[in-house]
Amino acid sequence: MEIGKQIKSLRLAKGVTQEGLAEYLGVSFQAVSKWETETSTPDIALLPNIAVFFGVTIDELFHIPNEAEFERIENMFWHERRINPETFHHCIQFLEGVLQDDPQNSRAYTCLAHLYNHRAKSDHETASEYAKKVLEMNPEDKTGWVAFLEANNGVCGDEWYDNHFAVIAYFKEFLKRNPDNVLGLYGVIENLLADERYDEAVPYIERIHAAAKNYQYEIYMGDILFGKGRLQEAIEYWNVAVTHYPETWQAYCSRADRLKKLGRYEEALADYEKCFVIQKPPRITDGLHSMAQLHELLGDYAAAVSDRERIIQCLHNEYNTVSGEGINSQKREIERLKGLLLNGHL
Repeated sequence: MEIGKQIKSLRLAKGVTQEGLAEYLGVSFQAVSKWETETSTPDIALLPNIAVFFGVTIDELFHIPNEAEFERIENMFWHERRINPETFHHCIQFLEGVLQDDPQNSRAYTCLAHLYNHRAKSDHETASEYAKKVLEMNPEDKTGWVAFLEANNGVCGDEWYDNHFAVIAYFKEFLKRNPDNVLGLYGVIENLLADERYDEAVPYIERIHAAAKNYQYEIYMGDILFGKGRLQEAIEYWNVAVTHYPETWQAYCSRADRLKKLGRYEEALADYEKCFVIQKPPRITDGLHSMAQLHELLGDYAAAVSDRERIIQCLHNEYNTVSGEGINSQKREIERLKGLLLNGHL
């Protein structure tokens, strides 16, 4: 790779402008532009500062391996709230170039899927804010209502629109080719249950019982019974899942999710806490996220703040993550909750 292309690649990955790089180096942005278009090359005396700016060695200015570029892109999914359009376009170009050379590169396809999902999520966040403005100005505006629901994956009340028909159809075909694939079974079961197609889900639940041999069979069978109005039997199945797998944190998390929906909040909070405590590092913070939501629902904003601070601490200590969107999103939530706490005391 020519140094001009490398500088452009590193600049886009870092998310800085030509002007920003130029200011750091004490040159004009036109000079940076010429490097990147390979009209000229940087003075050799500038190479150490360019390397420092991008956190690479001077040798790396002349070549960046695919592995490093993949890692840069993958880090964006976790650490960036927004990916600027120029950087996004650069990532797409790189990944499509990889696929031209290696059409079976599943990592490139995975990155492309995550990139577009990331952009869709950030676009939906922006759309949500615009839709809120519409509803604030005109609460009767149905188009604003629809836009808000769509941006937040909300339920609109039209069964044909809210159902998961296409997802279920895909996973049914997927399972014909991969009959014992656990993720495929999860996909079809979860969506069949969400659409209340209970009897249709039972054969797949039986299959996952044979394929996975874990707590999910009892959880899902409890869901079937709950959907059919047999609440006490459902709870008994969910309890059996935890009894049979007392060291499996997912069993506690799954039971907690269901207890929360039943309004049995204190029991759910205890299960979420257990779910987090019994994990081995690096731990998944799903339970803490759910605890934060429950504590907020109960009006215990101080506890919700504590839950989110524990998420940050876990990311620091167990993932060595000290910055990025994973941390920033929790800090935003903490500030919002502190505002609610303050207002509650006024």
